Amino acid sequence: MILIDTSSWIHQMRERGDLEVRRRVVELLASGQAAWCALVRLELWAGVRDEKERKMLREYEQIIPELDITSEVWDEACALSSRCLKAGMTAPNTDYLIAACARHHKVSVESADAHFTFLMKL
Repeated sequence: MILIDTSSWIHQMRERGDLEVRRRVVELLASGQAAWCALVRLELWAGVRDEKERKMLREYEQIIPELDITSEVWDEACALSSRCLKAGMTAPNTDYLIAACARHHKVSVESADAHFTFLMKL
């Protein structure tokens, strides 16, 4: 299972999205490996632009497993943000939580955002 970040979902859902990112997401969907968390769903719903995207999200909600954001995930996100600060790096707070969720559930992240590379290694 692979947690797909909002950045990759956006490329997949939009016709002008990066073709390579779209391909990776479609492969994960087809293989049944795609997962998300509640924060990713919220970010996607907050950016819905039309009925086509709304319909797509409703369909995804029926088939994509959601990884729980537990109190342990929140604790890991806080610790991860501290480690980033000590390493002289920063990322959006939402991405600390998404990375912590993936780490907690022992899955990797599919993302079009480069900072997930260092977030998953810290």
